Amino acid sequence: MVRIAESMTIGSKIPTAIIVDDESPMRDHLRSRLREVWPELIILGEAGNGIEAVALAGVHQPDIVFLDIRMPGQRGIEAARLLCSQYHIVFVTAYDQYAMQAFDQGAIDYLLKPVDLDRLRRTCERLRARLNESPDDIERLLTRLSIGKEGKKPDYLRWVQASVGTSLRMISTREILFFQSNDKYTRVQTEQTEVLIRKSLKDLAEELDPNEFWRIHRSTLVRVDGIVEVSRDARGRQMVQLRNHPERLEVSRNHSHLFQQM
Repeated sequence: MVRIAESMTIGSKIPTAIIVDDESPMRDHLRSRLREVWPELIILGEAGNGIEAVALAGVHQPDIVFLDIRMPGQRGIEAARLLCSQYHIVFVTAYDQYAMQAFDQGAIDYLLKPVDLDRLRRTCERLRARLNESPDDIERLLTRLSIGKEGKKPDYLRWVQASVGTSLRMISTREILFFQSNDKYTRVQTEQTEVLIRKSLKDLAEELDPNEFWRIHRSTLVRVDGIVEVSRDARGRQMVQLRNHPERLEVSRNHSHLFQQM
């Protein structure tokens, strides 16, 4: 998916950007907020993954690339390595990052999802000040951001994006009781609500903190501190009861070792 702005003549002093995110509602959300805080900024196009981002930037030569860190096809960090020498990069992420302090030192910038308006204003102020300068050399910081770097704690998913009608809902992982998958969708259950997302349980298991979420069944991930009781039903199956939720979840035999005292 690549969305390109209508053809226009752009003066050299007018700032330009592209937005890269695999979630269309998130792209729309960021575009809308940028319109509020920086109306002069022209969004030349949008892309849904890193490969498309590199191609789109090559065609339009924007001043700025707003880049999601994790996307299918090519991760944002990998795309940033190809783009950072020519464009000002702003990472947009739903993850805790162990290099956030390095971002604040001014080499590159970041936005956490959901995008806070005041934080976006500060980012845009930084970008305005840098537009007449060459993009910084950020290779060292990109290396620090690489997932799995030895001696560094990996970053874990902090927010889940869910499309609800025409809106984008951001759900903190701290609120989620469990994830349960079927063929096409994964159910996200909190104490108050239930939504469906198009993200596999396998991907979620890799991105969530394993100390916070346990896989108790091939189709179920549960928040550990949300478990209030584990009991056996009439058939001898282990069943998990979660706080403030009536549904009980089955623990498969392959994962029964998680509750060895039962």
